[in-house]
Amino acid sequence: MSAPQNTPPVGEVPPDANEHCPGPESASAGKAAGCEGCPNQEICSTQAAGPDPDLPLVAERLQNIRHKLLVLSGKGGVGKSTFTSQLAFALATDESTEVGVVDIDICGPSLPKIMGSEREQVHGASGGWQPVYVQDNLALMSIGFMLPDDEAAVIWRGPKKSGMIKQFLKDVDWGTLDYLLFDTPPGTSDEHLAVVQLLRDSGVTGAIIVTTPQEVALQDVRKEIDFCRKAKVPIIGVVENMSGFVCPSCHGESLIFYPSTGGARALCDELGIPLLGSIPLDPRIGQACDQGTSFLDTCASSPAAQAYTKIIESIKSLVG
Repeated sequence: MSAPQNTPPVGEVPPDANEHCPGPESASAGKAAGCEGCPNQEICSTQAAGPDPDLPLVAERLQNIRHKLLVLSGKGGVGKSTFTSQLAFALATDESTEVGVVDIDICGPSLPKIMGSEREQVHGASGGWQPVYVQDNLALMSIGFMLPDDEAAVIWRGPKKSGMIKQFLKDVDWGTLDYLLFDTPPGTSDEHLAVVQLLRDSGVTGAIIVTTPQEVALQDVRKEIDFCRKAKVPIIGVVENMSGFVCPSCHGESLIFYPSTGGARALCDELGIPLLGSIPLDPRIGQACDQGTSFLDTCASSPAAQAYTKIIESIKSLVG
């Protein structure tokens, strides 16, 4: 028997699904006609069945956190975790500013390495789990601290990943923070739905979207922007990473990822979103991440560090 004419093949998302998606916050999430065939249909329908009883506990735990910022990217490999780490280091330069980072890339936790704390462990106390302190005013939580070794794979389905993210928010003693940054995996799937749902009562300040200049990355960024709008997450702006290569010696610039459609600037102009800035490639950024140090401290005079500084000042200004 052939499938009904309007039913998409199993595993295939109907071409108009995005257009008719009610959004993960809707009461009809996972149940509307546009949800048929969507890979996230079961997740959305389950979460929309009723309010999570732990949401008030999450809101209570996060009540003393001023700004909650999601760092997103539709495409993997655009330097999102690198940007998150440098943003955290830069914000924590002011000793009066308290900063926390949540690594919700459950299957690829890289922040312990990038932030120089990969040998640390999470400890419990009367107030809950204690995050790992990279500096006196910079705390980090990641599943990487709980793995037996660096090569151990996390092979989990969506509900278990979502449960771990909930523990990072509900059971960790974050205390009072000025900023809590969320480093997310690529895409718009389990982890993204989970964190947006869990922050429903406590609120999200906004999202910073990281991309590279070429069209293949910008296509996925458009999906990420669409997700933010449907999930009612404010978009602070877009960061264009790897925007050309600047030689550390002569400061000559070459385009590595060619912006065939105008890059992030054209995208932001088209969609009415702020372009926070563009960061050139610098091999010393990769070295700083491998060594777990702040690139902005070690190479403060470089064009890339100056670009980072301008972007970070723009973010601080926009969030207030």
